Amino acid sequence: MASPQNHVPVLILGAGPAGCGTSFFLSKKGISHTILDKAIFPRDKVCGDAISGKSCYVLRTANAPWLHEIFEHEEQFLPSRGIQFVAPNGKSLDIRYPDALRPGEKAPGFTVPRLRFDDFLFRKLDPQFADVQQGVSIKSVSQEAGLNKVVYQKEGKEITLTADLIVGADGDKSLVRKAFLQSQHAQKSDSVGLRAYYTGVTGLHADDFIELHFIHEALPGYLWIFPLPEGRCNVGIGMLSETVRRRKINLREVFQQALQNNPALKPRFENAVLEDKIVGWGLPMCTKQEPASGNGFLLTGDAAALIDAFSGEGIGNALYSGMLAADAIEKSIAAQRTDAAFLKETYDDVLYRRLGDEIRISATLQQLCNYPWLFNFVVNKAAKSEELRNTISGMFSDLDLRDKLRKPSFYFNILFNR
Repeated sequence: MASPQNHVPVLILGAGPAGCGTSFFLSKKGISHTILDKAIFPRDKVCGDAISGKSCYVLRTANAPWLHEIFEHEEQFLPSRGIQFVAPNGKSLDIRYPDALRPGEKAPGFTVPRLRFDDFLFRKLDPQFADVQQGVSIKSVSQEAGLNKVVYQKEGKEITLTADLIVGADGDKSLVRKAFLQSQHAQKSDSVGLRAYYTGVTGLHADDFIELHFIHEALPGYLWIFPLPEGRCNVGIGMLSETVRRRKINLREVFQQALQNNPALKPRFENAVLEDKIVGWGLPMCTKQEPASGNGFLLTGDAAALIDAFSGEGIGNALYSGMLAADAIEKSIAAQRTDAAFLKETYDDVLYRRLGDEIRISATLQQLCNYPWLFNFVVNKAAKSEELRNTISGMFSDLDLRDKLRKPSFYFNILFNR
């Protein structure tokens, strides 16, 4: 039996967006918890650095003034007002995000390096309820006598901690998922991405739209250019891991050659300067509903494989799942139940009821990357039709509209101008 000082009601592994999101809402509910993270903040995280409207929704729900603080500092957080799609045929389509802004907010989303954003979130953790320990090395995660048991090392000292509930917010290589969901533990990520920081990229949109380039070199993935504060850009490429393996693709070579040789990109990067190096990471895509909890544990963010299969964006779902995990934990404590059936009902079922349609739609849209002629077709038509552009714009906030994009009737109606 663990001594009282080594037992906590709730233990969160990971202090990224998923872990912070869980902590924010646990603190709002007055629930004490402990957070362990291997890093010491601020720390970098390989990512596209685009923060979506869903992320803003969660931050607004947690504490609206935090968003006001963000938009007051454009030198650190660059407002994002739209997206530019570039079809395989080179034609582009500008889609402005629907405006539904609250007072004090300047845009539906923003871009910011994860080094800065994650540190912003980390500094918002409430010490009254969150005991945060950085720089720890997790040795083992297990369950004994109905309790979660974590053995970790900090400053040369080995510590054992038990918890009634443990939240896996520890990324795509989650130790919690590996320990408790071995049958669903993915050995390889669904997609792989490369990210680089550049200065001196030209031809950026006047309103700092993020750019998705469905160029032939990157299909069935895409290349992105995301403007950042201080004249920098996050530039990267993402592709399904199975495609990379099957075609024996050197993604780094494809990425560099596209910037050097693609007719639309080459002039924009002629005087651009690469900062540091090109880095890669795995992306656990959400293409179907998988278990996100079990006896005494919940998974959030990348640990639950919640990255959007089409856009590759994971921060919004990480924060959102953390918010829902906190709700489930509150119910668990009130009912004094930590069994798998209860957590499935209060967390998994709620999570997939909220995100299920989005998951299915995004998984289907991801498959459209195999048909470049469809992108050419839609972009050509949208360039001539304000109604179609407005429809596509609405897809970023309305799932019913977004669902149209995966139906053959959508393209039939475009073809015959209906």
